[in-house]
Amino acid sequence: MKRHLVSTADLSRDDALLILDTAEELAHLSARSVKKLPTLRGRTVVNLFFEDSTRTKTSFEVAEKRLSADVINFSAKGSSVSKGESLKDTALTLQAMGADAVVIRHHASGAPARLAQSDWLHGSVINAGDGTHEHPTQALLDAFTIRRHLNPGAGHDLAGRRVTIVGDVLHSRVARSNVHLLTTLGAEVTFVAPPTLLPIGIENWPCQVSYDLDAVLPKTDALMMLRVQRERMNAAFFPTEREYSRRYGMDGIRMAQLPEHAIVMHPGPMVRGMEITAEVADSPRCTAVEQVANGVSTRMAVLYLLLGGAVFADTAAADTTRTESPEAAK
Repeated sequence: MKRHLVSTADLSRDDALLILDTAEELAHLSARSVKKLPTLRGRTVVNLFFEDSTRTKTSFEVAEKRLSADVINFSAKGSSVSKGESLKDTALTLQAMGADAVVIRHHASGAPARLAQSDWLHGSVINAGDGTHEHPTQALLDAFTIRRHLNPGAGHDLAGRRVTIVGDVLHSRVARSNVHLLTTLGAEVTFVAPPTLLPIGIENWPCQVSYDLDAVLPKTDALMMLRVQRERMNAAFFPTEREYSRRYGMDGIRMAQLPEHAIVMHPGPMVRGMEITAEVADSPRCTAVEQVANGVSTRMAVLYLLLGGAVFADTAAADTTRTESPEAAK
């Protein structure tokens, strides 16, 4: 494991499997009456969110507290950032307070990378979503969910599995992180979207592209629906919501075209009636709620490996101490 988690493109197959296998061990905590481990006792983690968030912020906070870390929630609203303070000065302030890790969500693509590459912070930087760039822990929890349903077991990858990602790929950081991670794990990724919602240069991505959802459904093992991100749009990318839903929405008729073992995924929040109907969202084959639960285990694994359970590649020579395993800590 490296010191930071900024992009899934930085993860090797072994890195990704280490995180997924660790998350599998930590997932057993949810069945216990006491769900805490002492692994990160005495460590301070700051949740630095410049964008509104419900699932990601809450998931990280639960993960941090289950590992016994000291948690500081920092919101841009009502802070010195709203008065014009720069990212650098905010980071220097957090460093002065002794932050061991910073979980950052920012509206500007590249902000977490800038933080990780600077000397403003000495701790780890975890990207919780930056602009339209990436959202690595979301991709990890998605891969964790897919593996549990389609190829369960420690050490197993997603070789040969076919994942179809549908919707607003242009503005989706989830899609970008997933295409890197899923292909690293051996899956075949297909994007389905109107041409206006596909990014320039997608032909260079490790994926296939289709404009016909019905044509790819029978060959899909995991179908991931993306939300249309109207808040990032400054033009009309499709004629009407009804037209979009007719061509790219998931309903009961289309769900019947999927293989029996296939699952339907959604990173949330779901816009029911547009990209997904209530019939599908509430179906046992939809893993949206399960993904939220898996997000806690996956983020615990990332925090554990970055702060407590692994020797960083760039600090191994200086510190060869390893903490106990998740199983031993129980």
